[in-house]
Amino acid sequence: MDEIELNEALMKKLYELKAKYRLTGQDLVSNLEGLLHSNYLKYWDYIHLDTLLSLQSPRTDFPDEKIFIVIHQINELYFNLILWEIDQIAHQNHPQASFFNDRLKRIIRYFANLIQAMDVMVEGLDTEQFKKFRMALLPSSGFQSAQFRKIEICSTDFYQLIQKPYQSSLSEKADVAEIFQYLYWLKGATDQGTGKETITSQHFQEHYREEFVRLARLYRDRNLWQCYLQLPPGPELEESRQLLKEYDQMINVQWRMGHLKAAGRHLRDKSTTIEATGGTNWPRYLPPRFQRTIFYPRLWTDEEMENWGHMPSNP
Repeated sequence: MDEIELNEALMKKLYELKAKYRLTGQDLVSNLEGLLHSNYLKYWDYIHLDTLLSLQSPRTDFPDEKIFIVIHQINELYFNLILWEIDQIAHQNHPQASFFNDRLKRIIRYFANLIQAMDVMVEGLDTEQFKKFRMALLPSSGFQSAQFRKIEICSTDFYQLIQKPYQSSLSEKADVAEIFQYLYWLKGATDQGTGKETITSQHFQEHYREEFVRLARLYRDRNLWQCYLQLPPGPELEESRQLLKEYDQMINVQWRMGHLKAAGRHLRDKSTTIEATGGTNWPRYLPPRFQRTIFYPRLWTDEEMENWGHMPSNP
């Protein structure tokens, strides 16, 4: 049996563990015995692989529906990471540009992966299969991604999410509940035939509206734009500005263009344009040049905003 060398480094760790467990009212020996009896941690247990692989439940027998589900689940996992990074930025007591820039770069990388994954939706789905299995998904829609709406709310002043025609008639300091009814995404939640709010939107608002309002109030003074305004002057501040512009265009142009490309591939043919699963008028709702959602208008010139959606990939 190999002898254990009780060197200085090992003894230091033992004393640190003893001090740690003393705070819980437990002794070190008892905890070491528990560690002795514990099983080895395995990769598949750590990431709950079996559970993860059980979360795809197609509603049809078309093989490509699984691809559709997995890509949307990947989207939501990345959205969760993005919200996690934004939360770290928002809760810095003394915000620094270096921390702000580091976390914003992470967010941009996440979105870059999301945009690249949209190619799977465009090129990696059989259109005929999609047209059939999508009918089993009604009335659900990607429109109902609450995490994406939360990202928008946490990224900018809530006022910037208003449909452009209403911005001139509402104060930037208006209450969140008053602003909510004019949010741009509600415009995309109207039935093409009747002009009324779709059942997809009704379900979404009933489930999440109060949560969105609370979040918007919480982030009124700590969204990404407000955090940027609180950064101290310095050489890194210009990088912060450029990163915000890159993020703005990535989420409000490139991400939306990816969805538009996928919809155009699978929801349009020579004779007709098919409604989205939520009943929205996607040819008018998805294009950035029509939607014109801009998180940080103070960072863009009038000409750049006028040409929104026609701009080059890099700001």
